[in-house]
Amino acid sequence: MKILVLSFYYRPDLCAGSFRTTALVESLRERMPPGATIDVVTTLPNRYSSFTADAPELEHDGAVTISRIALPAHQSGMLDQSRAFVTFARAARERAGTTRYDIVFATSSRLMTAALGATIARRVGAPLYLDIRDIFVDTIAEVAARPIAWSLSPFFSSIERWTVGTARKVNLVSRGFAEYFGTRYPRQRFSYFTNGIDDEFAGSAGSPAQGGERAAGAPLTVLYAGNLGEGQGLHAILPPLARRLAGRVHFQVIGDGGRKRALEQALAEAGVTNVELRPPVPRPRLLELYRAADVLFLHLNDYDAFRKVLPSKIFEYGALGKPVWAGVAGHAAEFIRAELDNAAVFPPCDADAAVRALDSLAISDTPRSAFVAKYARAAISRDMADDILAVAREGR
Repeated sequence: MKILVLSFYYRPDLCAGSFRTTALVESLRERMPPGATIDVVTTLPNRYSSFTADAPELEHDGAVTISRIALPAHQSGMLDQSRAFVTFARAARERAGTTRYDIVFATSSRLMTAALGATIARRVGAPLYLDIRDIFVDTIAEVAARPIAWSLSPFFSSIERWTVGTARKVNLVSRGFAEYFGTRYPRQRFSYFTNGIDDEFAGSAGSPAQGGERAAGAPLTVLYAGNLGEGQGLHAILPPLARRLAGRVHFQVIGDGGRKRALEQALAEAGVTNVELRPPVPRPRLLELYRAADVLFLHLNDYDAFRKVLPSKIFEYGALGKPVWAGVAGHAAEFIRAELDNAAVFPPCDADAAVRALDSLAISDTPRSAFVAKYARAAISRDMADDILAVAREGR
């Protein structure tokens, strides 16, 4: 058996797509038949321009071969990202060649990696298994400028129809996607393997804080770690929220992204001094910062498209046992209320409601052993690997 894995991100890059795909490849390696091989086609680390990590362009690791493609320098703009993807797509098609794969697996948050998987699967005559991590057509319709959205939405909708129609099976990372995809593609088969909790986070709940006990009367340390993009909307919520909580809360924001400058500008214009911006850090250091924080913060912008998503950050935060303070709506809000103790949800971009939500939290660690056991990434990856292998065995 020969498996092709397409993912724009892979270890050692720092993002949900990287962590998810790396864990899945390890599960496939453990569960595939003797003599089987996996070709991973991905990129050299590029998620954040402010974070670099060394990785070889070609890596042989037993039955797994990892081919990493160098991309041109890019930021988070649409034009830059398009150029980067074109470079990736051309090189990926060349490296896949006409190899007779038994299955092509593609994981995609921005649709085009999924479309690339469909193109290659059709060329080599292999079944396609898609892992959909976002509804790109929905998102671009709301996030992009209106004239751009009007012109691009029909184009991307047609690509989505062709791509999903090519797939033998589609995994949806959020059950909030079920209505959208089920209505449009009633004949497609769907699975729901979510993101999950990596082992290093599962073992971190209750670990001693690196910063020691908080002094009486000292501000709470509230930490956000992740992307600083339009989807997160930190530039919309943090300036008014931090002003209301001056002297009471110190925000630490760790990450980078396309709206970082907008966040910096909005904080400066609001005269905010209790928000500290830091660049991305390696995961071991991030764990230390998580443990030292009093509260973990999450926010999605106020767009209808984001009512369907289930952010991977929820799983990291939930595993750590810290109070979780989340500005989310729709499926993510329902999931947090159902699954996480000592978590408070407020409507996105509503600073007054956010303050009330913070007041409802107990500022203490809350072990969530049942949540950790239910959403361990290792178990989710094993089940997903079995599903992919079953589709491969169905034949071409």
